[in-house]
Amino acid sequence: MKIEQAARQLEALGNTTRLELYRVLVRAGTAGLAVGHVQEKLAIPASTLSHHLRRLVDTELVERERQATTLICRASYPHMQALIGYLADECCADANCRPVSGATALPAADGASQGRIKGC
Repeated sequence: MKIEQAARQLEALGNTTRLELYRVLVRAGTAGLAVGHVQEKLAIPASTLSHHLRRLVDTELVERERQATTLICRASYPHMQALIGYLADECCADANCRPVSGATALPAADGASQGRIKGC
């Protein structure tokens, strides 16, 4: 992955609505969700959802597929894994700690992700 692509993807995820939208799609799995169902979950206007979906599609983090009259959206897991890998590959590159063998965050006491990579 090139740094420009990573920067565009991270910038797209830097918006709270898009990040929430992306998390909804990631949680939905490979089957994805109908746009109408996503709109219900997020409780945002259709025009707002369309704007944010387009940004995620343009950065290749989300895929859209028409099934008859329904538009299905799903997270692009290969692109998500590439972005995570791009960041995790640099973990400890210039330090004397053991390398990371995966990009899994350590859980916080409340069960939320802390963002610290195992091995650091």
